[in-house]
Amino acid sequence: MKRALVIVLLAVGAALAAPALAAAQIQVDQGIAGARLGSTSAQVHAALGRPAGTTHGTNDFGRYTQERYAGGISVTYQGSQTVSAVATTGLGDRTASGVGVGSTEAQARRGVRSLRCETISGTRSCHTGTFAPGDHVTDFVLRRGKIVRVTVGIVID
Repeated sequence: MKRALVIVLLAVGAALAAPALAAAQIQVDQGIAGARLGSTSAQVHAALGRPAGTTHGTNDFGRYTQERYAGGISVTYQGSQTVSAVATTGLGDRTASGVGVGSTEAQARRGVRSLRCETISGTRSCHTGTFAPGDHVTDFVLRRGKIVRVTVGIVID
């Protein structure tokens, strides 16, 4: 009886100590590494810490703030209120199926449901969603057959 209990405790301990692959850092159509679409800057800072740099500006949609973090993560607050997009160029963040920067288009197609791939103006991209206003999309940009940037965002226009 004691031996069975020890084995169970060791198994539980090993599971807790192992890296959590199920807690994927890229959550398709939701966010990356604790920066989720719709989160406030306070919520992002609680998850990611202080940004390494911040840029403020305006674009066709109005004011925005963009914060840069270690690991190639950038978080954009369109309207400077809540997260409208989060992107990564770092190798560490992956979907639950293991797709991320450095993955091939074939790996992305196998690992992400409902992915559409196309070339527009010379840029190869695979994405979820339809790019209708308000839609949440995940876009995988490819160069030379490999993903170089992953963006999760809300379509504004």
